[in-house]
Amino acid sequence: MVSAKQLALAAAMLSVCGLSYAESNITSDTYFYGQSEPVYPSPNATGSGEWAKAYEKAAAMVSKMTLEEKNNLTYGISSTANGCSGNIPAIPRLGFTGLCLQDAGQGVRNTDAVNSYPSGIHVGASWNRTLAYERGWHMGGEFRKKGVQVALGPVVGPLGRTTTGGRNWEGPSNDPYLGGALAASTVQGTQEQGVITSVKHFIANEQELYRNPTTNSDNQTVESISSNIDDKTMHELYMWPFQDALKAGAGNIMCSYNRVNNSYACQNSKALNGLLKTELGFQGFVVTDWDAQHSGVAAALAGLDMAMPDGQSFWGNNFTEAFTNGSVPVSRLDDMATRIIATWYQMGQDDSSYPAPGVGMPYNISEPHTIVNALTADAKPVLYEGAVEGHVLVKNVNNALPLQSPKLVSVFGWDAKAPDTMMPNGEFFIYNPWTLGLEPAIYQTGDVFLNSGLDVPDYYQVAFNGTLSVGGGSGASTGPYLSAPLDALQQRAYEDNSLLMWDTSVLPSSRGLMEASDACLVFLNAFATESMDRPGLREDYSDGLVKQVASTCANTIVVIHNAGTRLVDQFADHENVTAIVFAHLPGQESGRAIVNLLYGDENFSGKLPYTVAKNESDYATLFHSGAVTPYGLFPQADFDEGILTDYRYFDKHGITPRYEFGFGLSYTTFSFSDLKVSAPKKNIAAYPSGAIEQGGAVDLWETVATVTAKVRNTGRKSGAEVAQIYIGIPGGPIKQLRGFEKVLIPAGKSVKVTFPLARRDLSTWDVVAQKWLLQSGTYNIYVGSSSKDLPLTATMQVTSS
Repeated sequence: MVSAKQLALAAAMLSVCGLSYAESNITSDTYFYGQSEPVYPSPNATGSGEWAKAYEKAAAMVSKMTLEEKNNLTYGISSTANGCSGNIPAIPRLGFTGLCLQDAGQGVRNTDAVNSYPSGIHVGASWNRTLAYERGWHMGGEFRKKGVQVALGPVVGPLGRTTTGGRNWEGPSNDPYLGGALAASTVQGTQEQGVITSVKHFIANEQELYRNPTTNSDNQTVESISSNIDDKTMHELYMWPFQDALKAGAGNIMCSYNRVNNSYACQNSKALNGLLKTELGFQGFVVTDWDAQHSGVAAALAGLDMAMPDGQSFWGNNFTEAFTNGSVPVSRLDDMATRIIATWYQMGQDDSSYPAPGVGMPYNISEPHTIVNALTADAKPVLYEGAVEGHVLVKNVNNALPLQSPKLVSVFGWDAKAPDTMMPNGEFFIYNPWTLGLEPAIYQTGDVFLNSGLDVPDYYQVAFNGTLSVGGGSGASTGPYLSAPLDALQQRAYEDNSLLMWDTSVLPSSRGLMEASDACLVFLNAFATESMDRPGLREDYSDGLVKQVASTCANTIVVIHNAGTRLVDQFADHENVTAIVFAHLPGQESGRAIVNLLYGDENFSGKLPYTVAKNESDYATLFHSGAVTPYGLFPQADFDEGILTDYRYFDKHGITPRYEFGFGLSYTTFSFSDLKVSAPKKNIAAYPSGAIEQGGAVDLWETVATVTAKVRNTGRKSGAEVAQIYIGIPGGPIKQLRGFEKVLIPAGKSVKVTFPLARRDLSTWDVVAQKWLLQSGTYNIYVGSSSKDLPLTATMQVTSS
């Protein structure tokens, strides 16, 4: 039975949401599967570590503010003065210029004269920290020139738990180590330009279904999904990349739409007060995702610092009253204001050289306006190289690639051409295949979810109207131009004096063209967008097109611009499909990058940042879960798989993937040798005891052991290899990524790679001690080129006291 204490807790929770207990349909103890622990009061930031000077300045300014001025810092205002996603007003008498907050993680959104950079998943596929830093640096420069103080990115959550998640493409990887490392580099690069990064979405924001409250047919409110997650999983998986970003100095965290253990993330005191501001020592400020605020007093007490885009409904004048009547301590408001101003100082935005908020962000770019040009020539190599390195070659039979002076190349597939009507801006159409007149012989609905037991959806997210260079929603960006694959191929044909022909119609009929070609290039895409999850991981019409071409063309090469994991088993083993490329979302340099890779002017060096299965049923969590009965109004997602997501799950259950995490081919070959493990420190303390600064206990980051290996280029072409190290921690998954290094190696040469292993890399979360535990025992070490190809193995004995 539900206890009186639990009923009281439920009533309190429901009242915050504006619901009564009678409306909730709570009939079972199972409702209390996940209850978020209350953590109060909200800790005041201390200005520790590198934040000390910024806090001195901020405290001095805040001390001079009126109650109204401090209050006005905490919520956005509506404005037609600029096109910023969010605005905080200036306080002219104190020299505070205000804030413009603007999307997003792939470049400045909804404006002109900016670049469209490779997406998060494309950066993840590059496995290149340096490239992530340079991309962040150049993006940061563009945000700065446009008068943006807060760039709403990078994304590290969702982490890809829901394989069909609509926003997985915005982040680098399904693996927390890879995602965290690349996010940290992005934060460093962006913030060196003085732009505050907003790392999002905190936390366990793993699906789009039920992401916001909705109203059902009975006019009742259905709340957002609750991610019910245990303490160990929270720390070892979902918090991990956020911790990396904080260690790198991130000034802002965006809280997410979902509930966490039945408490909304933006008013979750455990997540904000406990995990973020206490355990991780966060010195910056917390902002809501847009319209993710669902309470006033409760959110403030739980650690929320800023509401966007307009906080009048919960804060505003009501907030001023809350401080005057004692509902919220004035010390909480002072901390909110100090955190915001300190972050402004920390990035040097008080400098007179920093552009005014929104100066380059016109409210409507279709109307006459003064263009603030943020484009620079020195960004071009980063845009191009970023596009190149995120391509992953997963099949290449008999050296089908690179193309060797072909006389006739034919192109098929709608994804090859530039979009029909406008520049890519993340808005593509969702097509019902039957409305396009597609033949059932090609579109085989019965094969959609082979052996999955799932219902067949009646639509697919495919961009038939042109090539996919970016996903949809707030992460989208628009560049000054787009190099589409077909355009770049025509330029190549001109330079080579070769023949290029194409049929990019939805129903190609050029069989003669297929038969006569030296190579047939088939361009497909898999679209994804914010606000909805993908209906599946395969799409039968596109797969049918590949099989149609391959039935006639003996050298069929498939290129897929995929906004997330995409299955290929309907054609991967076809004898005439000679090569497959996961092209991800390359941004504006898409065409130039893929053509130079196909012709061998560039070498493939990308690796998969996720696992490609043979079938949907191989994944632990393919689709969203959102069971609502018996409680009716409170969707629940129980993270029962714990930390066993992606390759960890495949390893645990002995499932052979089609292409494993970390896999990718090159035009050359590599070998690994000479594995050496330094003896770890003796009798190191089992638990960290260092001071808490932003990123957690400082001794979590100390190096306790080092592993080295030699990588040799055994082929005839210069190429880059990503050396990867996986650790088997006692009692944990079989192995987990704990280091990587991308090295460019000339043909016939060798390089030494070094993997420093920090205390955190070798620790597990102790749920009793509430600390990271470095265990005594045998740690297994694996080094190689992917999560399955690990030729070097060793063990390491760790003794902790």
